Amino acid sequence: MPTVTVLQGPRDADQKRALIKAITDAFIDAYGIPADTVQVWIHETPADSWGQAGKPTADLVAERTPPRS
Repeated sequence: MPTVTVLQGPRDADQKRALIKAITDAFIDAYGIPADTVQVWIHETPADSWGQAGKPTADLVAERTPPRS
C-alpha cells in the first residue's frame, strides 16, 4: 500500500482534493493498483514556521505579492 506524504504550506480544501486525486491517479496509472490502496497524507506548516533561501517563507511570499492599491 503506497503512502505519500506531502509537506507544504496551507492550501484550501479544493486544492488538497485535487492534489490527492492527482497523486492517487498517478499510482493507479503507474502501478495498476486500486485507488483504495493509496494513502496521501498532507502535513501543512504555516509559512512563518519554515523557510528557504535564508528567510521565513512568509517573508518571501510577502516580497512576491504586489501591494494592494
